[in-house]
Amino acid sequence: MPVEVPKDSWPGSVNTVTLGATSDQGGSRSATVTIGGEQSLPFMHFENPTPHRPVIAMEITAAHPADWSPVLLEMWGNTAADPAAWAGACEEAGADLVMLQLGLKGADGEPITADFAVDAVKKVLEATGLPLVVLGPGQSEVDNEILVPVADATKGERIVLGLCEEGNYRTIVAAALANDHLVLGRTPMDVNLAKQLNILMTDMGLPLDRIVMDPTTGALGYGIEYGYSVMERLRLAALQGDAMTQLPILVNPGVETWKTKESKIGEGVPDEWGEWVERGVNWEALTAVSLIEAGADAVVLRHPESLKRVRTVIDELMASETV
Repeated sequence: MPVEVPKDSWPGSVNTVTLGATSDQGGSRSATVTIGGEQSLPFMHFENPTPHRPVIAMEITAAHPADWSPVLLEMWGNTAADPAAWAGACEEAGADLVMLQLGLKGADGEPITADFAVDAVKKVLEATGLPLVVLGPGQSEVDNEILVPVADATKGERIVLGLCEEGNYRTIVAAALANDHLVLGRTPMDVNLAKQLNILMTDMGLPLDRIVMDPTTGALGYGIEYGYSVMERLRLAALQGDAMTQLPILVNPGVETWKTKESKIGEGVPDEWGEWVERGVNWEALTAVSLIEAGADAVVLRHPESLKRVRTVIDELMASETV
């Protein structure tokens, strides 16, 4: 006797957002990336097909990231000192997106300037055809000083500007509106705070199809349970019809994973922890896969081997749609 699988019918759906612009769209990207569009919980293909597969971004920095794990610095070698070469290497590794992190310092160790930020972004755009996410150092005053010139210098590229937070959203949203860019809105792990920031940004006239949401998360073993729960509740609210939660989600398991002691320390640790490189890669890949299953449309990674492993899992999850 056949068993009928019960199916949920949801009144809402996740918005689709397209990152990047090709030459005929006013940009210079070789292709665009579209995320979102889900009408069911993640990978419930028997209810509704998943319109756009989750994508993987690789993180690079404008200046050499001396505070990164030695595992990562050894992996990238001299490439980590040249954001253009690094972006090209990420594309060769199979990334869907590149995320350029602008820190508080420039290449010479002096405080970052708008000129340095613009130059780094332009070099990355020339080196790769992938869509680009550009993040400031996370201090509102500095972010405003460098991201506005970046937005002006890259008009029409539809880059994702961030971080757009409660303290600086007005400036970042205005720059995005003036130059046809997108924004990445980040809030602490809280559904209501995420909704509130989305309301504030849309009240300025920014369309929902130009907002990507980062509700933040923790790494495996470091608060991922709460981050997972927040992402699930955001997805449920979106499917139930709450317009201010119907935004694609991008999260950064790379930065969360590689700052843990398990990934940063290779000596003086218990033997049970296992080999250092394998431990760090597994930590990053498992964190990313967990968040994808919670509803992440894009994850940001740091190690190319993690990218391969996460890509394999995504392929398997998407393949079940045809079974």
